[in-house]
Amino acid sequence: MTPTPAQPIIKRCTDPKPFPGLTTKPPCEACERIVAPHQQAPTVPPPLLMFTRGRRRALDTQRHFCPNHECAYYGWVGRGNIRANGHPGGARWRQLQCVVCHTYFQETHGTPMHGTRVSPELLVWTVSALAEGLGIRAVTRVFEVDPNTVLHWLIEAADHAAAFSCYLLHDVQVSQVQLDELFALLSAVKAGAVSDTQAIERLSRVPHWVWVAIDPVSKVLLSIEAGDRTLAMAQRLVHEVVRVLAPDCVPLFLTDGLKNYAMALLTHFGQWVQPSRQQAKGPVPKPRWMPRPQLLYAQVVKSYRRRRVVRARHRVVFGTVASVNRGLAATGWQINTAFIERANLTIRQHVAAVGRRVMTICKGEVGLRQQLALYHVYYNFCLPHASLRQPMLRPVPTNGRGSAKRWRPCTPAMAAGLTDHVWTLREVLLLRVPPWPQPQVL
Repeated sequence: MTPTPAQPIIKRCTDPKPFPGLTTKPPCEACERIVAPHQQAPTVPPPLLMFTRGRRRALDTQRHFCPNHECAYYGWVGRGNIRANGHPGGARWRQLQCVVCHTYFQETHGTPMHGTRVSPELLVWTVSALAEGLGIRAVTRVFEVDPNTVLHWLIEAADHAAAFSCYLLHDVQVSQVQLDELFALLSAVKAGAVSDTQAIERLSRVPHWVWVAIDPVSKVLLSIEAGDRTLAMAQRLVHEVVRVLAPDCVPLFLTDGLKNYAMALLTHFGQWVQPSRQQAKGPVPKPRWMPRPQLLYAQVVKSYRRRRVVRARHRVVFGTVASVNRGLAATGWQINTAFIERANLTIRQHVAAVGRRVMTICKGEVGLRQQLALYHVYYNFCLPHASLRQPMLRPVPTNGRGSAKRWRPCTPAMAAGLTDHVWTLREVLLLRVPPWPQPQVL
């Protein structure tokens, strides 16, 4: 018999196909609202007041502003219109006065310290314990304070921390951004109380997912949000990252295998492109929504078996492999999400609502957001990072018999160039946040 020739084996092409583009721009709820975190300055700054007569002022009032809305100096910091007026009636806090409109106000006006009758040390220690991971009932037992009082302090501190973060965290220049999400119900899966199938069903319905974006170089948390695991939340996280970054900054993005990130990045880092004609006759092709040429995005796709990672694959979604490796070559890294995974562990240790095998799991999304807002400021501005410490020019001797200090502590905000010193939580709670950004004062 004549042997039949064997058919050649057709191999599939494994090269990534070019992105065809979208005919419509993906919608984003956060972009449609366009809610500004601060109101814009109404006019140019008023003239700077200089007093040449009398004794020179001994107290620094450059960070205070007039609270009177009808005053021309309302909202302007460091214009020389605020002076100290002593402690009337033997009060704890100092009284200030605007020399233009003669309005009197306390130095704690607009801060969580205003109107409280307890000692400032007790309020700062309580908020510090909450920022370090203690639950509300644990703080109640330690400091012997009513739980409702602790909850009230948490709400005020969270609102102040959100305004503080919006005031200082902006126009950040970064080269890489890692994004991820985490949830606290995984402790029940690990303990065997919930099966894998039931956990997936429950996790798809509950809204307590924490979305995090971090700069792996300076370790600064660009954004931290709470919500369900949907495309809208991914777009909201990317929207907050874009708001924090500088206008001309397009960093390299690294995430896990979640598909919603690609659409969220394409929404905020895309542009209309007119494709060329393929034929001489016929209608003109419609414009396509394509990613910017500067956008680089890669994923780390992990395969699990019995809740353990057995395989990790790297996939470049936007850009080329050579361009992504070129962006990572400056720091000597490869495509990874190790820094955001380590940040997730730090969040579980400092936020009581998302800890594992704990009794402090938050029941509402509002309470979770309040704890995350407090931790966001505490991590960026108050908590020195061990990997960011800087060597001192000369060792500083200590008062005791210990060795001399050779390292200068550094926070993520200092590494990102947002501030020049390590903030204490007392300084954060006592800072009067102006109604519009004035970064040159700080």
